[in-house]
Amino acid sequence: MKTQVKLTIALLLFSIGSKGQIIPIDTNNWEIQARAYVLEKHLGSDAIYLQSGSMTLKDKKFKNGIIEFDIQLKEEQAFPGVYFRANNETGDSEQFYVRPHQSGNPDANQAAPTTKNISPWQLYFGPRYSFAYKYNYDTWTHIKILVNEDKAQVYLDNSDKPNLSWDLFHKPESGKIIIRGGNSSGFHIANIKVSFDAPDLADFSPIEREAIPNLIQEWEISDMFEEKLLENPNNIEEALANRRWQGKIKVDEGTAANISRIQNLYNGEPGNTVFAKITITSEKDQMKLFEFGYSDRVVAILNGKPIYWGNNKWRSRDYRYLGTVGLFDGIYLDLKKGKNELLMAVSEDFGGWLITGRFKDNSGVIVK
Repeated sequence: MKTQVKLTIALLLFSIGSKGQIIPIDTNNWEIQARAYVLEKHLGSDAIYLQSGSMTLKDKKFKNGIIEFDIQLKEEQAFPGVYFRANNETGDSEQFYVRPHQSGNPDANQAAPTTKNISPWQLYFGPRYSFAYKYNYDTWTHIKILVNEDKAQVYLDNSDKPNLSWDLFHKPESGKIIIRGGNSSGFHIANIKVSFDAPDLADFSPIEREAIPNLIQEWEISDMFEEKLLENPNNIEEALANRRWQGKIKVDEGTAANISRIQNLYNGEPGNTVFAKITITSEKDQMKLFEFGYSDRVVAILNGKPIYWGNNKWRSRDYRYLGTVGLFDGIYLDLKKGKNELLMAVSEDFGGWLITGRFKDNSGVIVK
C-alpha cells in the first residue's frame, strides 16, 4: 500500500513539474462560457465538447511557458484556438488559432494579437503569421505553443521542428489563458497541459516581412464618431468641428497603422469611425497620385472636400475576399502650393482598423 502511495505522489509531482501541469477539464479549474458544453469521454480521453464559446483557466496567470492541448477538428469554417497573456481590462492578448476549413492552404492557421478586443488579421497575414498544414479530421490534432518573453513558437502534432516562429506583439505581461472552441460549431478538446517556466526556443527563425517603401510613417487620429455623419457631405464640416485629436500612431509591420492602438471600438460609446490626418506641403500646384489602403471603409477628404469613398471589408467583393490591407487603391490629389490637409475617415466592423498610404513618387511634397 505504501509503495502505491509513493508511486501516486511521484506521478503527481511529475505532472506539475517543469514539463507542465495537467489541467483537469472541469468547472473547478475552468470558467466555461459557451452556448453549450458537455464533459465526456472522447477518443479515449476526458474531454469537453465546447460549442460556440470559450474556457478560461481560473486563478493562474501566464507569462512564459508551454500551452498544449488536443482538439478534434471538423472540415468546416471555424476558428478554434487559444488566447494567452489575455488582459480583460485592456482587451489585449496574444493568440494562435486554426482554420480547419482551409486545410492545406497557406492560411490554414493564424498567429495574431488582439488590441483592445480587435484581432487585426487583415494586417498580420502571409507566411510570417500563417503556414500551410493538412489537418486530420478523424483523430486529435495536438497544438503546442512555446512562449518566452517576446517570442513564440507553435508545433502541431508533435512535430520535431516548429511549424511557425513569430515575434509577439505586446509587452510581455502575465495574463489569462483562454481556449476557444470556434463559432457555432462544437469541438472536442482534451489533454490540456500548461507549464509556467520559460522554455528554450529551438530553431527560432521568424520569417521577415519586407516594409513597403515610402510609406507615411504616422497618422494623427481623432476621437470616434458615428459613420452615419458622413452620409451627407454637407455634414463633414460639422463632424470635423466637433472632433478631439487623440495623438499619433506609427505604422506596424512596415504596412499600415493600427488605429486600435489608440482607440477602443468596444468601449461602450457610440461610433465606429475616426479621422486619420496628415498634412502635405506641396512645393507647387500639382496633381499627385496617392496610393493607399484601409480597413474596413473610408471617405477621403482633401482640404475639406470629399473626393473618394470605398469599402474594403471582409467579403465585400466576393465570398473569399479577405479585406487584407495594402496599397490597392489610389486617388489623384489636386494639391495646392503650400499646406494641404488630407483626412481619411476610417470605419471599422472587425478584422483590423487600419490605414496606410504613400506617394510612390514623393518628389515635391513633404508629409507630416
